[in-house]
Amino acid sequence: MPFSRPAPRRPVPPARAQAAGPVAVVVVTWNSAAVIPEFLASLPEGMAGTDWRLVVADNDSADDTVDVVRSLAPEATVVQTGRNAGYAAGVNAALAAAAGWEGGFRAALVSNPDVRMRRGCAKVLVDAFDAAVPGGGRVGISVPLLYEEDGRTLLYSLRRESRVTRALGEAVLGNRRAGRFPRWSELVTDPSAYGRATVADWATGALMAVSRECLAACGPWDESFFLYSEETEFCLRARDRGFATRLEPSASATHLGGDSQVSPRLWTLLTLNRVRLYERRHGAAATAAFRAAVLLRETSRAVLGRPASLAAARALASPSALRATPGP
Repeated sequence: MPFSRPAPRRPVPPARAQAAGPVAVVVVTWNSAAVIPEFLASLPEGMAGTDWRLVVADNDSADDTVDVVRSLAPEATVVQTGRNAGYAAGVNAALAAAAGWEGGFRAALVSNPDVRMRRGCAKVLVDAFDAAVPGGGRVGISVPLLYEEDGRTLLYSLRRESRVTRALGEAVLGNRRAGRFPRWSELVTDPSAYGRATVADWATGALMAVSRECLAACGPWDESFFLYSEETEFCLRARDRGFATRLEPSASATHLGGDSQVSPRLWTLLTLNRVRLYERRHGAAATAAFRAAVLLRETSRAVLGRPASLAAARALASPSALRATPGP
């Protein structure tokens, strides 16, 4: 993969009145018939106080996801990609459809179908685009507090940019313990960071609002990441262009979660994409060190009996793994 340094930060125009048009609620589905009805039912409360429209990009579901959406939300714009195109490709297809609405849209709310927003969540996130950012720039991406399915357990959703020292810290100390120290972990576990408005390098992409100005400056999401790291790449690209990612603790949602923690295939894809993204932003020597640190982490967990880490470690040890095209 060719070496390319991050683009220099570009000056961002001063804050101005928010763009006109509705908030585009962007949802990418793939065999989501079991979770999409409750998501649709929760939208009026979560979007309270905003003008909004729903656009669903379906990645060739084999179940009746599309029929369910059309039945329960007949006013929604439905885009059928015709293939399992990946998450970023689904987001881009939905955004392109929303751009064709008369008057366009003022902001995009990108959400997984297994997210349940609490009342007024979206309005808080969209209003955050007017907030000041320490050191300059503007808020281009805003995220809420996320809770596990029980509605009480906070998910650590804020992240620091990847570094070799952080990968080593996670390998030796584990994510939770290393997360208390900014030098030693990508994961932000400091409780105070979740109790106030906090700017982070990136945040997990289960639910995020993106301003129209940020989308215009950054362009499409990177479809070369089939799944995982696409939100990381987009947040870092936005930061390079002067748009911050900010947590708004007065907005919250429940995330029912996924199976990346238990599926060897998905965990391997997540792990390889971390290294692929790091390689794009750093030189060969730094990437080799980062890959070795991630391999150490996965190997240590494989020794403890974690099948997903064993699969990831085997892939990382393969010279061809990082060159393979990510896909289903």
